Amino acid sequence: MVDVTSSRTAAVESSPVKRGHAFALPNLLTYGRCAAVPLLAACLFWADILAGGIWLRWIALGLYLAAAITDFFDGYLARAWSQQSAIGRMLDPIADKLLVSTSLLMLASDGTIRGWSLWAGIVILCREILVSGLREFLAEVRVSVPVTQLAKWKTATQLVAVGVLLAGPAADLILPGTTLVGIVLLWIAALLTLYTGWDYFRAGARHLIEEG
Repeated sequence: MVDVTSSRTAAVESSPVKRGHAFALPNLLTYGRCAAVPLLAACLFWADILAGGIWLRWIALGLYLAAAITDFFDGYLARAWSQQSAIGRMLDPIADKLLVSTSLLMLASDGTIRGWSLWAGIVILCREILVSGLREFLAEVRVSVPVTQLAKWKTATQLVAVGVLLAGPAADLILPGTTLVGIVLLWIAALLTLYTGWDYFRAGARHLIEEG
């Protein structure tokens, strides 16, 4: 007669023990991206409000670029190493939104984004809130909204625009017109944001009506 208890115990002991993913490298990169947000804000605050020097714009840009690079590698490594986790899926989009939103707010605060260009930033921020709320609702009714190729282009344009604007006045001393290029890219990102935001809302509208 086979000893079932012993067999199960042996199977458990021989099976590889999976490490917790909370402190896996992909998640550590995501944590680092979250930590970069207040540091970036502090650099811009120091440069503008505390008159700490324009060189701080380059520090802010360095933090931003490092955070943007981790945005690629955390997802890539999580898939490649099979270390995808619930906390990673939750924090990854949050970290992205914190990074962009904080950067836009600080750029508006120091006057890099001003006048009519503020509307481009407002459109981007409103779209992020709208899509986040829509996705949260659709997740409750078990409906997923895939990321379109145009949405990826929007994200890329938005990231480049914010990066150029972070360098802004500091880069203008080396290459005049840098801030203007950043503003143009920001408007392009805002227009793409309007289109992709409507695309997401239209995709989820049917489920919203059915739920109602």
